[in-house]
Amino acid sequence: MPVQFVNPEGITKPTSYSQVAIATGTKIIFISGQVALDEDGNLVGKGDLSRQTEQAYLNIAAALAGVGASFDDVAKVTIYVVGWTPDKMEPLVAGAMRAVEKIGFDPRKAMTLVGVATLASPDLLIEVEVTAVLP
Repeated sequence: MPVQFVNPEGITKPTSYSQVAIATGTKIIFISGQVALDEDGNLVGKGDLSRQTEQAYLNIAAALAGVGASFDDVAKVTIYVVGWTPDKMEPLVAGAMRAVEKIGFDPRKAMTLVGVATLASPDLLIEVEVTAVLP
C-alpha cells in the first residue's frame, strides 16, 4: 500500500481522520473538486448537504476507478462546505457514511475541512477533492 496514515505523538489523535499521510508511491493522482452533479451534469440533492456529500464522494470514487485507483490509494481529502457551521457536521458525516457503505472504504484519511462563501454554482453546497498515490 503506497499510503500509510499515522497520528504522531505530540498532537491530538482524532478518531475520524489521520493527521499525517506518508506516501511512498511513484504516481500521484490529483482529482479535481467533485460536486453533486450526476454523470449527465444534473444537480443531485438541491438544498440537501447530506445527499450532495454522498454524490460528491461517489463522483470521486468514479474518477479514481477511471484511472485504476480507489479510495485505498487516497492520501489527502479536502472538503469545501458553503457557509460552514458546526451543525452541518451531522449531515456531512451522514452523506459520507452512505458513500462509505456503497463504495466500501476507510474514510480516515488526512483531511481538511474548509468553510467557503460560495462554490461555482449557488446550488452547490459541497466540493470534495483528493490526492491519491499509486505504486
